[in-house]
Amino acid sequence: MTTFRRRVAEWRLPSLRRATLGFPQWSSKTAGLDSAREAAMAFPHLQQPSFLLASLKADSVNKPFAQRCQDLVKVIEDFPAKELHAIFPWLVESIFGSLDGALPGWNLRGLQGRVSPVEYSIAMEFLDPGGPMMKLVYKLQAEDYKFDFPVSYLPGPVKASIQERVLPDSPLYHNKVQLPPSGGLGLHLALNPFEYYMFFFALSLITQKPPPGALHIRTSDCAYFTLVDRHLAWFLPTEGSVPPPPSPSPGGPSPSPAPRTPAVPFASYGLHHTSLLKRHISHQTSVNADPASHEIWRSETLLQVFVEMWLHHYSLEMYQKMQSPHAKESFMPSEEHVLAVRLLLKHLHAFANSLRPEQASPPGHSHAASPLEEFKRAAVPRFVQQKLYLFLQHCFGHWPLDASFRAVLEMWLSYLQPWRYAPEKQAPSSDCQARSVSERWAPFVQENLLVYTKLFLGFLSRALRTDLVSPKNALMVFRVAKVFAQPNLAEMIQRGEQLFLEPELVIPHRQHRLFTAPTFTGSFLSSWPPAVTDASFKVKSHVYSLEGQDCKYTPMFGPEVRVLVLRLAQLITQAKQTAKSLSDQYGESTAARPFLSWLGFYPSDTNGSYPGNDLDEMGQDSVRKTDEYLEKALEYLCQVFRLSEAQLAQLTLALGTTQDENGKKQLPDCIVGEDGLILTALGRYQIINGLRRFDIEYQGDSELQPIRSYEIASLVRALFRLSSAINRRFAGQMAALCSRADFLGSFCRYHLLEPGLSDRRLLSPVGRGRAASLARGPRLSLRFLGSCRTLLALLLAFFVASLLCVGPLLCALLLVLGYVLYAVAMTLLTERGRLHQL
Repeated sequence: MTTFRRRVAEWRLPSLRRATLGFPQWSSKTAGLDSAREAAMAFPHLQQPSFLLASLKADSVNKPFAQRCQDLVKVIEDFPAKELHAIFPWLVESIFGSLDGALPGWNLRGLQGRVSPVEYSIAMEFLDPGGPMMKLVYKLQAEDYKFDFPVSYLPGPVKASIQERVLPDSPLYHNKVQLPPSGGLGLHLALNPFEYYMFFFALSLITQKPPPGALHIRTSDCAYFTLVDRHLAWFLPTEGSVPPPPSPSPGGPSPSPAPRTPAVPFASYGLHHTSLLKRHISHQTSVNADPASHEIWRSETLLQVFVEMWLHHYSLEMYQKMQSPHAKESFMPSEEHVLAVRLLLKHLHAFANSLRPEQASPPGHSHAASPLEEFKRAAVPRFVQQKLYLFLQHCFGHWPLDASFRAVLEMWLSYLQPWRYAPEKQAPSSDCQARSVSERWAPFVQENLLVYTKLFLGFLSRALRTDLVSPKNALMVFRVAKVFAQPNLAEMIQRGEQLFLEPELVIPHRQHRLFTAPTFTGSFLSSWPPAVTDASFKVKSHVYSLEGQDCKYTPMFGPEVRVLVLRLAQLITQAKQTAKSLSDQYGESTAARPFLSWLGFYPSDTNGSYPGNDLDEMGQDSVRKTDEYLEKALEYLCQVFRLSEAQLAQLTLALGTTQDENGKKQLPDCIVGEDGLILTALGRYQIINGLRRFDIEYQGDSELQPIRSYEIASLVRALFRLSSAINRRFAGQMAALCSRADFLGSFCRYHLLEPGLSDRRLLSPVGRGRAASLARGPRLSLRFLGSCRTLLALLLAFFVASLLCVGPLLCALLLVLGYVLYAVAMTLLTERGRLHQL
């Protein structure tokens, strides 16, 4: 706990009491703030910030949100940094929430513009990169204030490294780790105001629980994601430079630019893994460095904070342990977390690719690179590449096998395609011919080879275990196949693999650095080898640095992956047939359903099963989309891996995906045992992947099946009790009538007897043997009268009759007469069909 937090805890109640007694007009808009300022001027040797902090805390409870923001703007403008530094930690926590998640803050993740437009616009204006809150940050930055941040809330690998007294690789933590004093609570970081603000901003995405109904929140309308987008666009500009901090008040100190140490040239940062934030923790008063570097440190800090807080949750050692099936799963990101990382990657690609051709020349060229140009060139490979790869590997291996994986997939595909965010637009081409990937992106593909190849293998493993009949899963396969089928991309990946498979080179291991006083005449990362121009060495260095020198690399275009691709092609073909079969069944059942069954006069569910199936939930449009996605995905896979139609046809036949004589889908693969059908290993695989299925029917008492959504529960129960009483009272008479051989007996059997279980198609001999003992006698069923469809049809009939001047009694007689004629006809047809069967 910081000194001013302890001061707040000690003086909170006394200051509130003084405020209540000495300043009775704090309930007005600004009277409390003026009174607090007057008290601070009158007693400068006392706890001046306590009055201001107590006033703001009281206002946070008593005043509406808009007025609180107006008061905060006035406070930031009027009060000096000496008084504002005490309220800064409280204000940051009140906005972004506490680090333990107990306090939600302003709930920026749940604040939506279309739901709360006034609060949304006020929060956006206050927290904008050029707004009042950032002015407060710069105001404190000019005074060299430091704020304690507990190490215990940092990502797992960083926290573990610091607790082991090992300095993390990222220069973000250099010169900031403070060992606890005797009796201290723990390790902490001494951060400047800008770093402290960004730490809370980034970590609130992880520490704060998602609000209720977060699944229905659009990120484009969410305050938090809008703020992330604005900060990225502000500090990682694609045109021009970062806007300078606002001008301070006349005579006041200028915001601390936190420049680099002059002994570390910024240009070396393109040749070595040098620190981007090489500066002492104490305030540097000399500002003689390049003015461009004054603006770059904020961009560096923003990028490193977002990368560390969002991506650095898995170390290389932890990643290698996760390959074991016995390893426990660690941090699991949320879908919102993944969406924020994708937003960061898109901005980074646009930022890095905004270099002009003369600026994008390699190091050593005659062009003198500015700090901003060097930062653009080195941002992705130096800070993002390794941590993103480990993050993606964990997501691919641990994310549930459902449609929510689409967020991870799109994040991966966004990183794979930096050309989509390049400022120069390719010439538009025809729809039938996709745009070719330029050769200028070959170095990026080679330096990110594992992100293309090994993660594709991970996606392949997931796709083989999902139900491709689902439109969402089919869409994911289509998206991946379409991206990798872009002209020239597969060739560039193959060339990268060929470079890696050349004779081995030994890559020196990176050594840990202990907590020692750093020398500012060299690089914190001087143990890294200098960058070289040899393409083969670059590819090997990339692979070995991520997977280790003893890794077993599986080529994407090798025989092992090709077998898996052929297997996926088989499943795609099977899924297409399954979707077509389900579509045909849906069409037949819809066409065969008589109109009177909808009105309730004909049993629409004769076998007692639920009317809905998978197609009812997906719909015909979704089935059509599934077929389109799978058709195009198969076409793209054939282009990437050069599959022939003969291979696909042969493998399709080998799996037994042909249809039977009637064109219906076959049952899952099984054998007949003593107790019925037994699934084989292939049959279990077919059921798990939705390729085949059994036709499950309700085999119990139709009167006791669950009440449906289109039935009135109380009316169904009352009708069941009434029909049960009638059946018990007249059981003998109904049995005698049904046993007659004349037309009256047939008429009664049609209404009082249901098809026996032995007449139904059973898939198990055990069920067929048990059916004989469950035969039921004749009985009356009135359940159809509890259906909303039946009641609606009767109401409609009486309404039409009233329009035709037909009374209710006559209308009822006509309905009864009509049904009797219908029942007579059905009785004759039923008896004729039974005679034919005999």
